[in-house]
Amino acid sequence: MKTISSIISLAVLVSACSTPVPEEPLKVAMAAEVGGWQVDFLDEFNTFNPENWQDQMLWVNDEDQCYVPDNQFNTREVSEGTLKLRVIDLGEKRPCDNMNKAGKQHHDTQYVAGRIASKNLKEFVKGKWTARLKVENSGQPGMFPAWWLLGALNNEPPVQEADETVCWPMTGSGEIDIFEHHSDGGPDHYAARAITSLGYCGGGDWQALMLVQAATLGEYHDYSVELLGNDIIFRLDEVEVYRNSKEEDQFPEPLFAILNFAKINDSPMTQNWTMEVDWVKHEVWKYTRLP
Repeated sequence: MKTISSIISLAVLVSACSTPVPEEPLKVAMAAEVGGWQVDFLDEFNTFNPENWQDQMLWVNDEDQCYVPDNQFNTREVSEGTLKLRVIDLGEKRPCDNMNKAGKQHHDTQYVAGRIASKNLKEFVKGKWTARLKVENSGQPGMFPAWWLLGALNNEPPVQEADETVCWPMTGSGEIDIFEHHSDGGPDHYAARAITSLGYCGGGDWQALMLVQAATLGEYHDYSVELLGNDIIFRLDEVEVYRNSKEEDQFPEPLFAILNFAKINDSPMTQNWTMEVDWVKHEVWKYTRLP
């Protein structure tokens, strides 16, 4: 009987050792899915699509130019598969109807420019925004082209929805600058930043969460920002150049995109000012179940 018992015990032991132990359900589920970015908005600028963009006329930062709509003076041209935003010197001053937040009208100016926004057209919570663009003749005094995001509840013109009541840069009207070239720093550089709200209207810290990055602006590059969880990740040609991580969600609101070319001071223009955009896209992070 002892021998039989030993054989039975050995068989049970061998059976237990040879039977695979199932993984935890969570690990199995994770192994069966793979995450990645999927495009949910793409504009390749084969034409100017009013379902994606609208002209935006307003006066901010005490800028010298006047934004004009409908490609007036060739300030917002779409041709040969690219968008060209320009500042144009008209040679003589003309009235400007742009208004600032306080309701003051822009002074007469000889400079006109293009600015477009996806406000109330293409707005997304989180995800990844990318634009492929270039800027010729960078570093010219007063030059200020930008590719950036703004909270969808922002109360600046055009105010088109009842909930557009939040002042910059409070939550709902936050700002992320993906690409901003300020001529004060010379040619071939740009800034990327998330504006830190100081808790009151008009109170924004531009420097605390800012990167200044070298790049050949006259050549095409991909400028992007990813918002995943509480992380804000800036990339140049898909290479991470700056990461901002916090415990709290800094931008829970929907964001819309802006492309514009401004003139930040009254310096004379001596060369052409053009920001050329090949395409803009937004992507969402999705998990795909493996077969």
